[in-house]
Amino acid sequence: MLSSVVSFFDNKLCYSGQKCQKIPEILIKLYGLKADSLDLSYNELISLEGLEGFPSLTELVLDNNQLSDSLTFPYIPNLQTLSLNKNNIRDLESIILKITQKCPNIIYLSLLGNKACPNKLSGEENDEEDYQRYRYYVLFHLPKLKFLDSTKVCSSERTEALRRGKFMGVIRPTQSNSNENAVDSSTMDTFTPLPSHIRSAADHRGAYGKCRYRYSGKHSEGNRFIFNTDL
Repeated sequence: MLSSVVSFFDNKLCYSGQKCQKIPEILIKLYGLKADSLDLSYNELISLEGLEGFPSLTELVLDNNQLSDSLTFPYIPNLQTLSLNKNNIRDLESIILKITQKCPNIIYLSLLGNKACPNKLSGEENDEEDYQRYRYYVLFHLPKLKFLDSTKVCSSERTEALRRGKFMGVIRPTQSNSNENAVDSSTMDTFTPLPSHIRSAADHRGAYGKCRYRYSGKHSEGNRFIFNTDL
């Protein structure tokens, strides 16, 4: 029975650990207009379809699901707390844009355990500088935040985010074939070294990342001044 797996008390609804891939319609019907807090953690959600049936939410917990960059939010103007820990979110710019547009009054956000959040939980290659740049970027776009992940936002950090957070977006290398130098001729017309969201020349947004390759071939700078008579 539904009552045995649902907890609803003081307008707080919890439906966790049920392996559901979408929000059950019965939850929306019974509690959608009553709940101001919704906990759907430890399920297998791949979509937030039906979330529009909870128009009064101030808190939404979606930890440990299968949500990816394709997720969409309805407009939730009263939402203040959003927890998306340990999902499959990789594109930081995309998720922050969605939150900015659909959840304008967020003051607590947590993205720990997603590739979009570059700390040790999402990869051993990340370091403290990566994570701090990420924080500046998020705080620039969501200036109302009081907590980001597990840490309170301090005034000096907020000031620094306003100064240079716009230029701290993360661009991650895409996966490549084993033969990294090969180029498929069928894609030559569409090939571009720029991100897929091509920007205009007037847009000078910066980004940071880690360089994976170093060129030292026969046409490198070290060979520019060797003449045939020297060989």
